[in-house]
Amino acid sequence: MDYAAALDYLYQMLPMYQRQGPMAYKKDLTNTLELTKALGRPQHRFPSLHIAGTNGKGSVAHLCASVLQASGYKIGLYTSPHLKDFRERIRLNGVPISETEVLEFVKEHRALITRIEPSFFEVTVAMAFDRFAVWDVDLAVVETGLGGRLDSTNILHPLVSVITSIGHDHQALLGPDLSSIAREKAGIIKPGVPVVIGELRPETFPVFAQVAEQNQAPLYLAPETIVLSDFEELPDGLQFYWQMAGGKWSAPLRSALAGDYQRSNLRTVIQALLLLEEHGFPLREDALADGLWNVRQRTGFRGRWDVLQRQPCLIVDGAHNPEGLQVLFAQVQRMPHQHLHIVTGTVNDKDLAEVLPCFPVQARYYFARPDIPRGLSALQLQEQAANYGLQGSVYASVADALQQALQSAQSDDLVLVCGSLFVVAEVPYEQFEPTPDSIP
Repeated sequence: MDYAAALDYLYQMLPMYQRQGPMAYKKDLTNTLELTKALGRPQHRFPSLHIAGTNGKGSVAHLCASVLQASGYKIGLYTSPHLKDFRERIRLNGVPISETEVLEFVKEHRALITRIEPSFFEVTVAMAFDRFAVWDVDLAVVETGLGGRLDSTNILHPLVSVITSIGHDHQALLGPDLSSIAREKAGIIKPGVPVVIGELRPETFPVFAQVAEQNQAPLYLAPETIVLSDFEELPDGLQFYWQMAGGKWSAPLRSALAGDYQRSNLRTVIQALLLLEEHGFPLREDALADGLWNVRQRTGFRGRWDVLQRQPCLIVDGAHNPEGLQVLFAQVQRMPHQHLHIVTGTVNDKDLAEVLPCFPVQARYYFARPDIPRGLSALQLQEQAANYGLQGSVYASVADALQQALQSAQSDDLVLVCGSLFVVAEVPYEQFEPTPDSIP
C-alpha cells in the first residue's frame, strides 16, 4: 500500500459525510472512544482549545493557532473539511501531516478500523489526536465537525471551549430550529471549563446559559467582554483597535481575514486567548499582531474572503448557509464594482428555499456541480435559481465556470465564488498570484 492507496481506502471504504451526506453521520461517540482506547487514549496527552459553531469556527481555529504559533508554541491544528488535500486537516505549526504518517497510520491500524467500522471523520479525528500526542504539542486547537454534543472531537476535556455562532445548517441532523441546533453545539461545554460565546442571539443564549450553569462552567460573552473599534478596511485586510470592557485601548491591529463576519470572530479569538493565559499561555501584543496578520502563511487558511486578483477583482468565500451568505453579500454590495459575476454550486441535500433568496438578483450566474457524489446538478440549480430571479448559464465544472466568468468580466467588475466549500475547493488557486500578506 502507498499513500494514494491509503487515501483511497479512507475515502472509499469508510462512510464520509462530505461525499455521502447524513448516512455517514455517526450519532454517538462509541467508535471514537474505542479507536482512541486502542491508541492509548491520546486525547488525554495534550491540552486543547475546542471550537464549535455554525459559522466562524474555522476562522477562529486558524486565528487562534496562528497567534499561538507566533508566541513560540508547538501547536496542533485539526479542522475540516479540507479544500485540496486530506493532509490539511491535521497540522503541526501550520505544516500538514506527512504522507508517510498518514500511510503508516492506516497500515498499522487497518485491522482495528475494519473491526470497528468507523466513519471517515471518526478515523481522521483518531489520527489527529494520535499525531498530536506523538508530536508532543504544547496545545491542540480542535474544530468540531458539524455538531458538538455527539461530534467525534467531543472526547476532549479542553482548557477552554468556544462556540462561535449558530445558524441554519444541517437541520436534518442537529434539529429544526436555532435553539435545537444551539443545544447540540452546547454539548461541548464541560464541567468547570470556561466557555466563550461569540454571538448573542435571543434564540440561543438561554440554551448556552442553562448548559453552562448545569456544568458550573464560567461563561464569557465575547460581544460584551471584548470591545472592537475604528474598523478600517485595508486592501488586504482589516485594521482595528480593541480593549477589554472598561480597559485601555490597544495599539492598532491588522487582520488578514477581512470578511465582515470576521469582526465577531476577532472578539471571540481575543477572549479565548485571554482565557488561555490563565493556563500558562500568555498573550503578547506582538504575537497577536503577527498571528492575525500572517494567519494564511502560518496555518494555510484559504477560502474565506480570499482576494485572488484585482482586475477584475476575484473573491472566493466559503459562505453556504443563510446567515453566512447574508453577511457576505452585504459586504459585496459595499465594494466598488460595475457588474457582479457569481460562480456557484451546491450539494443535493441543501435546502435551496433557504439559501437562494439570499443571492442578489442583480448578478450574472455561472452554475456548476461540485465534483463530489453529493453535488447537485448544475441544471437543477439553474432551474431552481430562476424561481428567485437568478439568471445564468450552466458549466461542466467549477473551473470552466470560473474561466468564463473571468473572461466575461470587465476590469472594474467583481467575480465572486461562493455557495459551498466544495465549489471553493475546486478553484485553481495556483493560477493566481497571492495577495501580499507580509506586515508592512
